[in-house]
Parts: sequence; structure tokens; C-alpha cells
Amino acid sequence: MSFCSNCGTQMEEGIKFCPSCGSPANGATAASGNNANQTTGQPAQTQGVNPQSDAEQNKAMGILAYLGILVLVPLFAAKESKFARFHTNQGLTLCIVWIAWIIIDAILGAMLRALIFKGMGMWSMYVTITWLLSLVNLVFVVFAVIGIVNAINGKMKELPLIGKFKLLKN
Repeated sequence: MSFCSNCGTQMEEGIKFCPSCGSPANGATAASGNNANQTTGQPAQTQGVNPQSDAEQNKAMGILAYLGILVLVPLFAAKESKFARFHTNQGLTLCIVWIAWIIIDAILGAMLRALIFKGMGMWSMYVTITWLLSLVNLVFVVFAVIGIVNAINGKMKELPLIGKFKLLKN
């Protein structure tokens, strides 16, 4: 048994990287292993951060990202976490599209009210159309629930339709 020179975690013999902090074990160098990062000696896929531990530590930030204006919390509080950054991007995109929809809905509603007040007598059509337009808000709720479930499960899965847009650098 040996101990990590960085964090002091007890490690079994033959392990090249500390399971706790990811730093190279004693005697391991950047060249010892084909998937080591050339500058830090850590596995290239993690670059110093274990994706599972990043997801576990930042689940709350991932959830907050889908709760409207609370997307600002992970935006500023978890800048270094790829998991939180991914969900912040998804939540920010969802929030911006939702705000744009609110504006479009208000404009369409105003136009419909203007038609009714002109004496066209289409009150039942106005009620039906505004009710249908309001149902679109359920789509945003469903997207938010999908994002929250993905964050809880530690997955970095894009939202349908709007997930491909990248507003933040990873």
C-alpha cells in the first residue's frame, strides 16, 4: 500500500492515478500510459476532474439551471464544472427561448384583442386561440423536467429541439 503524495489517500500498488484526486501516483509520469495528458500526467479524458464526481458534486447546480432566473446561480457559482456548465447552457437556452415565447404570445394576444375590439365578434375564437397558445408553455415545463431528471441522474444529455444551441463555452 502507498499513499498519494497530493492528498494522502491510501492506494493499492500498481495504480497509476489517485482515485480520489486524480494526481499521478508515485513514479507515474506523463509518459506512463497512452491516455495521459502531456502537461499534467492525468488521464486525458478527465484532465484532473473525474466526470462522475463532478456530476455528484454539482447536481444541485444542474437542477438550478432549469429553474428560470435561477440559472444565474450556476452560471456564476460553478464556472469550473463541466457538468454544471453543460446544464447551465441548456437552462439558459431554455430560459431565453421561454422569454422570447412570452413576448411573442403577448404580441399575438394583443393582435387578437384588437380584432375583437374592432367589432368582429370573434370572442370564442380569441378564447380558443389564446388557450392553445398558453399550452405551448407546457412544452417549456416538460423541457425543464427533462433537464432536471438528466441532472439528477448525472447525465449530460441535450434537450430536444433547443439542446444543440451553445451559448456558453465549455
